Amino acid sequence: MMNQRPYVILNVATTADGKTDSTTRRGAAISSPRDLERVDALRASVDAILVGGNTLLGDDPRLAVKSATLRAERQARGLSENPIKVGIVTQANLRRDSRFLTAGPARVMIFTTQQTSAEQIGSLREQGVQVFVMGAQRVDPSAMMDCLKQNGIERLLVEGGGTLNLELIKQGLVDEINVYIATLVFGGASAPTLADGMGLPREQAIPLQLVGVENLGDGGVLLRYLISPKN
Repeated sequence: MMNQRPYVILNVATTADGKTDSTTRRGAAISSPRDLERVDALRASVDAILVGGNTLLGDDPRLAVKSATLRAERQARGLSENPIKVGIVTQANLRRDSRFLTAGPARVMIFTTQQTSAEQIGSLREQGVQVFVMGAQRVDPSAMMDCLKQNGIERLLVEGGGTLNLELIKQGLVDEINVYIATLVFGGASAPTLADGMGLPREQAIPLQLVGVENLGDGGVLLRYLISPKN
């Protein structure tokens, strides 16, 4: 049930042909300056931001609120300067100087498996990271959501990537999807998309409800969808 987990918003920027990066997978810029401002405000509005292993280790995101005004507004509401950073990863082989760990200041939570060495877990905890070991081979996203809720997280922003996105959607763990569609085409069969992984047959496709369409004035369009809770 939704009240046993945070309200989950999935945010993604895609090209007109549905790609979230080019085939080189080096974090190609898609969002416009206006959309980046929107994302910054969205980050400032949530309690935590979640990324998956490929994004965490490959992109090493900062996940910090850029606007000093937005950070000050959070503090005025009695919140931390930045949302909590959350990573879900099979092997948490993060560098001690990674941007994910050091940019902030921010509380950091890592959900991982027994495949992460005790030495690495100890190193992360020495840096003040909360490490949760859940399972031998994979982290159960539903159990992770329960833990986040128990840690006071009411609103969670998911920033991918595509494999994590689809897994969360399939398990009924996403409430809202925000998609910024840029005026670009990347092409490429191997380029990542909003939802990757094994995919679903047509009869199991996840229905969405379109509740908002916004022209950001830069050629790009923001679509907002809701997902009905699973029975």
